Amino acid sequence: MTKTTVIRNASFVVGWDADESRHTYIPDGDVAFRDGAIVFAGRGYAGPADETIDGRGFMVMPGLVNIHSHPSSEPLNKGFLDELGSPALYNSSLYEYMTILVPDEDAVADCVRVAYSELMLSGVTTLTDMSGAHPAWLDLAAESGLRICMAPMFRSARWLTRNGYVVEYEWDAKAGEKAMADALSLIEKAQAHPSGRLTGMVSPSQIDTCTPELIQQSHAEAERRGLPWQIHAAQSTVEFHEITRRHGVTPIQWLEKLGVLGDTSIVGHGIFLDDYPRNAWHSRSDLALLAETGTTVAHCPTVFMRRGIALKDFGRYLRAGVKMGIGTDTYPHNMLEEMRSVAYVARLMAENPRTLTTTDIFNAATIGGARALLRDDIGRLAAGCKADMVMVDVKHPMMQPGRDPVRSLIYAAAERAVHTVFIDGRRVVEDGQVVAFDYPAAARRLHEAQKRTEAAAPSRDWRGRAVTEYSPLTFPVV
Repeated sequence: MTKTTVIRNASFVVGWDADESRHTYIPDGDVAFRDGAIVFAGRGYAGPADETIDGRGFMVMPGLVNIHSHPSSEPLNKGFLDELGSPALYNSSLYEYMTILVPDEDAVADCVRVAYSELMLSGVTTLTDMSGAHPAWLDLAAESGLRICMAPMFRSARWLTRNGYVVEYEWDAKAGEKAMADALSLIEKAQAHPSGRLTGMVSPSQIDTCTPELIQQSHAEAERRGLPWQIHAAQSTVEFHEITRRHGVTPIQWLEKLGVLGDTSIVGHGIFLDDYPRNAWHSRSDLALLAETGTTVAHCPTVFMRRGIALKDFGRYLRAGVKMGIGTDTYPHNMLEEMRSVAYVARLMAENPRTLTTTDIFNAATIGGARALLRDDIGRLAAGCKADMVMVDVKHPMMQPGRDPVRSLIYAAAERAVHTVFIDGRRVVEDGQVVAFDYPAAARRLHEAQKRTEAAAPSRDWRGRAVTEYSPLTFPVV
């Protein structure tokens, strides 16, 4: 039998005003849902109610939409990469360290459990999971309860350094084509999954590790299947120089020449544009290209903050007309903290506190992400949308004083005030605890896995170093 659940008299409902195309605060509001969909969001619900939840003392808001993350690897990097970057590779950690500090096969599932748990606890209900394919992926994705856009990455080359200052590429175009075929097959399995919550994204890994043919073929395949498409581009100084050396144009201009920018495309990071101060390039067209083509930029500030790198700046991109979404490229997979960093980094880079508003950030993390994933049924609370929502405890001390609860959540309380999360109308977080996974146990197992990674790392390193040589502990062990 169909069951209708109603959250009544919520202190605040972050509802959707369709006439004005914007979120609104609705004090003393109700939200009703059944069969995984919202049937009412407003005041004075008078329909049937099989289950009633007392909303007093809570804010009900739409679940957050994360368009860029790497759950199968990033949780293990905590304690390794917090301060680590290659000095001769413009402080990036991509080429020298992330290739050697990798989880073993037994650790991947717990990386995923930890990341998925952190995401749900911070209010994420829809996630783009950009991982390398692994055997437990579909099962873990379905078990989590998350709505997941699965984006198995593939590429034509791997990068490496043999000296710490030159990045080399080992190419195998045929292997890249096979990896894309395998990725498309996995996406088909995800779309057919009985959970109904798994979808797909076509994701060639990086602009500098994919042949032009693979980039174009993958984009054409995404368009044919009606799927979003995402590539890492303009993410490092090394990559910027590599693409300008190969093609005489910037990474964004190269993607435009290949014909793959557009309103179904996402550029992961998009920091190093032709007008970025460090690049000193001769053109000034990249920002306009992103805007004119309708391409979305997936902004993930935390991972770059650690290395003294930042987008310049989120508000500038918005004013130029660029579509923006937000992701958690690194640990912790805490979307609310990432949103806080979006605000502070933008204002710092612009040297202007008015470069963006909290409204801009919340929009990017909800309707901006939904739009990037080609959906209009998530990221907002309105009749007909998915029953993906978050109940925030506005009585929590970190939410007080409570004049503006979304600001209090982003700038102060973060995940500490997230009480209940619904996806498809089902509780995936209840009373601040993840329902599907034993998050603490997975984190403990990951601690042991990290010891194995540290022991194996010297055999992968070009200099055979112990990890403590380039990533020493905060204090010496006595």
